Amino acid sequence: MTQEENLYCDVPPTKLRNKEEKFTPAKTSKFWLWVASLFFFNMLQNRFYAFRYRGKENYDNRDDSAPTILFAPHCNWWDGTVFFNITHRIFHKEIRLMIEELNRFPLLRRGGAYSVNKKSPQSAMKALKYSVDVMSDLRNLLCIFPQGIIRPPHYRPIEFQTGLAYIVQNAVKRYGKVNLIPVAIDYCFFRDNRPEVVVDFGECVVVDKDNTFDRKELTHMFEKALEKTCDAQFEEISKGDVGKYNILFKQHLKWYRRIEQRLKSIDLPPVADV
Repeated sequence: MTQEENLYCDVPPTKLRNKEEKFTPAKTSKFWLWVASLFFFNMLQNRFYAFRYRGKENYDNRDDSAPTILFAPHCNWWDGTVFFNITHRIFHKEIRLMIEELNRFPLLRRGGAYSVNKKSPQSAMKALKYSVDVMSDLRNLLCIFPQGIIRPPHYRPIEFQTGLAYIVQNAVKRYGKVNLIPVAIDYCFFRDNRPEVVVDFGECVVVDKDNTFDRKELTHMFEKALEKTCDAQFEEISKGDVGKYNILFKQHLKWYRRIEQRLKSIDLPPVADV
């Protein structure tokens, strides 16, 4: 009998490997961002039938003089690629994304990734402080997976580590205000033989200097905001109601699907009673 792979683990990869890794910041350029934009968009197009999104007005109506953070659950390998396309092709910003074991994929730095080593709190603190620094440039969008580890799809309850709250508290001290947009990401089969990416942008959460919450209270508030967005998305998907979504891309039907659609449109004569 084949032994099943342990798909989910509560221990971050850098702690499991117990290997010291030097912090590496993002290092972007126009050329490499152009390459990354084409590469990551083609990756999605090659694997998914469509990319649907809605709630962009929650981002558009934010205070654009303040830095913005997008935060989402993390259930699989595609999440980072989806985040990249959200920032570059929907919001037209540069992504800044924290990635564990970036030393294994160093070219991702050119697309806006930077490393985090969770082997110790002191190592992880470098990434958290850098996260606050990159928000000074409003051309950047900071994207965070606050759960800290990969969880199964639709995992409940949604629970965060305190890193996001730390970043927000220190960013508010420096910039006066921070916008946070919860992002629900799902991967669904509808009527095609390929899955679709479905993205919902939730209501903007604003934290400013008048905020009196401590780090634990902030973390709980962010958890509830994301859980609300994800649950609302799940309810819409369960009804098959995708007409309200915008389309980033949608593939042409395969030849056999076109034949199927054609056959469905043919009115067959009624069958006579025997």
